[in-house]
Formats: sequence, structure tokens, C-alpha cells
Amino acid sequence: MMPLSLATAGEDNIILKVGGKPEVRQHLENLGFVVGGTVKVITELGGNVIVSVKDARIAISREMAQKIMI
Repeated sequence: MMPLSLATAGEDNIILKVGGKPEVRQHLENLGFVVGGTVKVITELGGNVIVSVKDARIAISREMAQKIMI
């Protein structure tokens, strides 16, 4: 298990755990980061991580990506 921020771009990954405070977890789940879901890192850009989750591209901070375990 490792944080999403360390994932290799272009690989599909399964979300194993979403950490952080309850309000942070809720926010990430609302964006589509749910346990068992698939996420793919597209690229890193200016300290943000661009990911593909549930057929949408989302930019999250590197700090948020640290809370998503794959």
C-alpha cells in the first residue's frame, strides 16, 4: 500500500483506503475517491496531481493525494 502521490502515471490503481479528517474523507468521496474504485494518475503539474477517476479528470493537491492509499 502506498499513497497516490507516488503512483506511476498511466497505470490504473485500486483505492484501498482514504485517510484524513472526516470532512476531508467526505470531500474526497464526493469527488469519486471511494474504496474499491479505480484511479489513474495522468500527470503532476505545479504541485498538483491530475488524476482520472470515474471518467472525470480532477486536479488535487499533492497533500490530498498523500491521503489516498492505493
